[in-house]
Amino acid sequence: MKYNLTEIVELIKDRRTIYPETFGPRKVHKEQLELMLEAANWAPTHGHTEPWRFKVFSDGALISLMSELAEIYKEITPTEKFVQSKYDRLFKRAEQASFVVALCMKRHDHTKITELDEIMAVAASVQNMALVATAYGVGTFWSTGSIQAERLKTYLHLEEKDRCLGFLYVGYPEGEWPNGKRNIWLNKVEWNQ
Repeated sequence: MKYNLTEIVELIKDRRTIYPETFGPRKVHKEQLELMLEAANWAPTHGHTEPWRFKVFSDGALISLMSELAEIYKEITPTEKFVQSKYDRLFKRAEQASFVVALCMKRHDHTKITELDEIMAVAASVQNMALVATAYGVGTFWSTGSIQAERLKTYLHLEEKDRCLGFLYVGYPEGEWPNGKRNIWLNKVEWNQ
């Protein structure tokens, strides 16, 4: 066997969504994030289009991003549905995360690859990032709030056909690594012969 399958499966099963509100003060090193991004680059990609694009925010840029996301939330949310604590939470997350990565899809002009194929490739790249983060004991949270706002595309300098598929918050969790739970996989499989 080329790799230790037991360790690989355990790593996959140990991956968790860890909310930025539970991140502690310990900072993730840039080199760790770079290895996450390198792993992302090896995701499956139909037609070798490699549509993933990442915009990394830290320090002052992270504060600016959270401010922009808060304003977008306020702008697109009807008054009766606006939640002040959600608005405030975006600013708090700027203090808690070591990095926030905008997860973008670069749509190629001359391709017969569907947009759905490109979205799935980006999603696979994010899973690769999350697995490397898990190996480091680093938490990640993929947020998709406000991603359809035109103002966000402008802020991220995306072209017309490009899309933002969310934001990956990265930080060390404080306390115990959370346990996971899934239903039995056999109940989700239909065998056809």
